[in-house]
Amino acid sequence: MHSTRPTWSLAIAGAAILAVTMGIRQSLGLFVSPLNTSTGLGIVTVSFTLAVAQFVWGAAQPVFGAIADRVGPVRVMMAGGLLLAIGLVATPFMSSALGLVFFLGVLTAAGAGAGSFSILIGAAANRIAPEKRSFASGFINAGGSFGQFVFAPLSQALIATMGWIAAFWALAVAALATIPMSLAFRERRDEPAHGATAPGLSLSGQVSAAFRDPSYWCLHAGFFTCGFHIAFLVTHLPGEVALCGLPASVSAASLAIIGLANIAGSLGAGWLGQAHRMKWILFWMYGTRAAAIAVYLVLPKTTATFYAFAAVLGLTWLATVPPTAGLVGKLFGTRFLATLFGLTLLSHQVGGFFGAWLGGLAIARTGSFDWMWYADMALAAAAAVVNLPIREAHPRPAAAPSS
Repeated sequence: MHSTRPTWSLAIAGAAILAVTMGIRQSLGLFVSPLNTSTGLGIVTVSFTLAVAQFVWGAAQPVFGAIADRVGPVRVMMAGGLLLAIGLVATPFMSSALGLVFFLGVLTAAGAGAGSFSILIGAAANRIAPEKRSFASGFINAGGSFGQFVFAPLSQALIATMGWIAAFWALAVAALATIPMSLAFRERRDEPAHGATAPGLSLSGQVSAAFRDPSYWCLHAGFFTCGFHIAFLVTHLPGEVALCGLPASVSAASLAIIGLANIAGSLGAGWLGQAHRMKWILFWMYGTRAAAIAVYLVLPKTTATFYAFAAVLGLTWLATVPPTAGLVGKLFGTRFLATLFGLTLLSHQVGGFFGAWLGGLAIARTGSFDWMWYADMALAAAAAVVNLPIREAHPRPAAAPSS
């Protein structure tokens, strides 16, 4: 019988690292207004920078995932914590668009990507028994939601009391804390390996096989729309709140509510994935998003509306990660999960690039986000449908141990 200690130690460490990296990433929208005011570069440039950050965060994950699949995840996570801290420390010194894009859009995002979903869930899945993977993935994912719950109001408080520059530096110190946390993923000789893939397949062979599978493309398409949705909201929700004449504290509280609700959503998705088809979990999540946006658009824009909207969105926010990663593992095994899931995250962040960038263009040219809301609703509905053709067997219950 395998010990449960590695399962929980890895899940807790992964959740803690993700809490820091995702908490920082998901709070950057709160810095849009201070950056715009202080640098004078304009809302379109700042939005473009965060759009680049969305793309780089996604592009970094299959790259770092492939490195982690070959040399192990610990050094990747440590390098990521260092890059994230350097980017945050240097950003306040940037007065040009190029400098802002490089340090905030590239360096910070790459560092966060090295300590994010594909590396953490991939590393854990290779060392956790199959029947425990879904819930462990949900638990790690919930760590990212908890980070958003903590870091959004914390960042807003730091901006209000110490200024946005000191707030960036405080986040850099938090980023360095992920370096010692990553040591929990050091491999031990007495620890069983649970990774599996097709016999004799190399990394390149497995990637090639995955891209020949229509189900893999369906996952990419759904995750693209998920990225558009999340990046648009995390970047421009503060702007939407301001357009409605509400204080900045409402946007910070809304982001925190999203994070808190997504803890329940992530754990629920991980639990449901043990007994139900994951494609149906994704269908209902994306469908719920489309319905929530439709209701939001017809309601009066009050503080209570934003908080209720945030709570509903939070249940599905990044709860799509456990079933998406779980489907990749089901279809192709876990040996190269960090790379294959990292590639789906790249599609997620291509969508994220457009969500962040087009949101900036919309507000600059039309003075509102109306067309972005309509596009977001339509894409969420499309994402629900595109997951249905995925080939997925019904999960089998774990066999009871023999006495």
